[in-house]
Amino acid sequence: MDLLLRLSFSPGDQGIQIEDSDLTEDTELKDPYLTSRSIMAEPDYIDDDNPELIKPQKLINPVKTSRNHQDLHRELLMNQKRGLAPQNKPELQKVMEKRKRDQVIKQQKEEEAQKKKSDLEIELMKRQQKLEQLELEKQKIQEEQENAPEFVKVKGNLRRTGQEAAETQDS
Repeated sequence: MDLLLRLSFSPGDQGIQIEDSDLTEDTELKDPYLTSRSIMAEPDYIDDDNPELIKPQKLINPVKTSRNHQDLHRELLMNQKRGLAPQNKPELQKVMEKRKRDQVIKQQKEEEAQKKKSDLEIELMKRQQKLEQLELEKQKIQEEQENAPEFVKVKGNLRRTGQEAAETQDS
């Protein structure tokens, strides 16, 4: 027995159609599974012949039922009605803009605080800055003396002792 199968594809169909053409036209000998049919299986529950079967129901999507998702969806719909498009900015850009805004606000607050200072506070700040500068100069001089080589220190000590001895002899 010669068996010839023909596959046909059509864009509107749900699956592949298989047709068999048997050179011998014996319909009793044909396999019922090779006759013209769709490869996609038909679900059993479509037939209403057995009411005892439990029919499947669509599962509930937990994301869509969440309160956050509903609020976001409602907000997007309202913005769309108003004509406001959602910002299509990446997250990094949003964070950088927020930081920049925060810096500007902080700087403005500092400027306002400086404007509100009284004359006494300004004078105290000036004196404090002068004292800090004097302390820094003293520290630099000490560091220079500590970092100087040993022979420079000894030479300085000899000069001082020589000057002190000359002063005691003159008096």
